[in-house]
Amino acid sequence: MLQTLLQSLPTWLAPLGSHAASAAGTAAAGVGQAAGRLDMASLLALAAALGWASGLRLYAVVFMVGLAGLLGWIPLPDGLALLQHPAMLAASGFMLFVEFFADKIPGVDSLWDIVHSVIRIPAGAALAAGVFGADGGTMTAVAALMGGTLAATSQAAKTTTRAVINTSPEPVSNVLASLTEDGVVLGALWLSTQHPLVFGVLLAIVVVLMWAMTWLLLKFLKAAFRRASRFLSGFAKVT
Repeated sequence: MLQTLLQSLPTWLAPLGSHAASAAGTAAAGVGQAAGRLDMASLLALAAALGWASGLRLYAVVFMVGLAGLLGWIPLPDGLALLQHPAMLAASGFMLFVEFFADKIPGVDSLWDIVHSVIRIPAGAALAAGVFGADGGTMTAVAALMGGTLAATSQAAKTTTRAVINTSPEPVSNVLASLTEDGVVLGALWLSTQHPLVFGVLLAIVVVLMWAMTWLLLKFLKAAFRRASRFLSGFAKVT
């Protein structure tokens, strides 16, 4: 009797395995077809948005894009399909929770930015490259370069802005700046998927403004440090 059951198991399991393989194949094909519906303008806009937004809120980008892909809100290219894996969503969701509060505490926000300066830029490049995938050839390399550059731009602007804000003792400006960044990242991701050409124009303007703002804020910080150094040296001589 037992031998008969064991001999019958392969016959019973074969249809189940065939059905599972068919379902997996259908899901994979669905992802590929969904990505195929994105034209070049949409792909470039998505790559730019992922790179630029990663310099501000890396974990929010990973979590929101993965969740949107999982729920079918946006078609994800094959190179970004990993973002919608439950384990990736759990990890990015946890880090998003931590970052949401760390970014609103004076001093902690700047420390968080410094630590993540070595993470956000390569991550922005990798996410942008993932839009075209490993088989994208030249476009993958172009997307990686663009994503890394945009991530570095937004990271520099964010870090210098927070450093200037932290010269003020009150915490309200930190919270307002952080909430603004939260909203801007979500808005950028939405706009890049819904209106890629409009997003491209606005992003070009924002990038120029960020470069100018970063340069001006760096000059302000250098002047502030010089004044503080003169004050401390003068105070030391008096004492």
